[in-house]
Amino acid sequence: MAEPLPPMPEKLEEQAWIEVIQKMDEVYNDLLQYEVALEEKNEALEASHQFIESVLSSMSDILIVCNRNAEIEEVNAALCHFTGKEAAQLLHQPVYELFADDTERAKARDLVTRYAREGLHDCELFLRAGDGSTVPVSMNCTPRLSPAGKLVGVVVTGRPVGELRKAYQALRQAHDDLKRTQSQLLHAEKMVSLGRLVAGVAHELNNPISFVLGNVLSLQRYAGRLDGYLQAVHASPLAEDPALKAQRKELRIDRILADLPNLIDGMIEGAERTRDIVDALKRFSAVDRMSAERVHLNEVIERSVRWVVQSAPMRFQVDMDLPADLYCQGSSGQLQQVVMNLIQNACDATASQPDATLRIVGNKHDAQVTLRFIDNGPGIAPANLSRLFEPFFTTKPVGQGTGLGLSISYGIVDRHGGKLEAGNGPEGGAVFTLTLPLAA
Repeated sequence: MAEPLPPMPEKLEEQAWIEVIQKMDEVYNDLLQYEVALEEKNEALEASHQFIESVLSSMSDILIVCNRNAEIEEVNAALCHFTGKEAAQLLHQPVYELFADDTERAKARDLVTRYAREGLHDCELFLRAGDGSTVPVSMNCTPRLSPAGKLVGVVVTGRPVGELRKAYQALRQAHDDLKRTQSQLLHAEKMVSLGRLVAGVAHELNNPISFVLGNVLSLQRYAGRLDGYLQAVHASPLAEDPALKAQRKELRIDRILADLPNLIDGMIEGAERTRDIVDALKRFSAVDRMSAERVHLNEVIERSVRWVVQSAPMRFQVDMDLPADLYCQGSSGQLQQVVMNLIQNACDATASQPDATLRIVGNKHDAQVTLRFIDNGPGIAPANLSRLFEPFFTTKPVGQGTGLGLSISYGIVDRHGGKLEAGNGPEGGAVFTLTLPLAA
């Protein structure tokens, strides 16, 4: 029989209990620290979960999370709103049930099967909306992989194509507005430079023209006096001198006296026409200043016709049928630019016609004047009618047109409270209709 262990000394027993208590304190401290860390992680996890929930609920695009069997595991509020169903009704359902019909389901199943691992981008498919309608949706499909790289499902996102089309239309409208503003700025810049140039040229021409016209008028008075003197000389006895008669015949004095009034009248007419041109240049140089002046449209049209016809390289006939005293409020220079552009376009359009003709017909009604510019050219192609007033659009060959004339004219007429429209006549040829409010 074994002998009993000798009793532990009292001092050693006390030391053992102290060590046990110390170990228990260490374990308790570790448990407290672990609990604090666990609570912090739970708070971070809860915050992360709330953040993800807020992101999913605020997404406007459709979001569907599926497992590898294409069963729905998670959806966002956008899909619920689109389908008109609660999230609980959609969970664990095959994702293919969301599509419009059997054809779309088969197409979606084939695409997901073929491109689940590589991903699918911007594929248009039709989904069934909550109201029963079919809506085209631009779909994207990306794979869900486990940490080991194994495919565990897919994430499907989509946006109704209608929203994309609206965004594209808004972008295109903004682009068109930008181009229109750019063309107006370009026009204003060119008109400022052109106005300064024309104003300088008109000022430089005005002085010599005034000098020439004043001298010709003086010459006209002197010619009358010389004619009276020579008539008196020819009626005197001195005219019977044979030598004087011979000299009179040799120098053709009688013919000179007969031609001199016509020559002087022609010089006066030419100087006055040049003075009118200088005056018109001064008006045109103010084209960039939209001053509310009373504009005589008859003079503007007649002056524009004269300028274009004189510079036309071919015989171009313009017939006008206008009511008398057509007045409107606006800028004479800008309206002249519009009318000249319409006449010049008609001249270019009828260049291939043997009898190039333009008719300008006007009438007054309801405090408005309507001017119709009717040419006998080939007319405007139907495909170009809707784009005719777009900036930089032209049907002329490269190098012969900038595509800004009609666009700028349209803007000028709009600022004057009028309308500019284009079409084709029943007998062929283009018809431009200019409508402006009459001045009181």
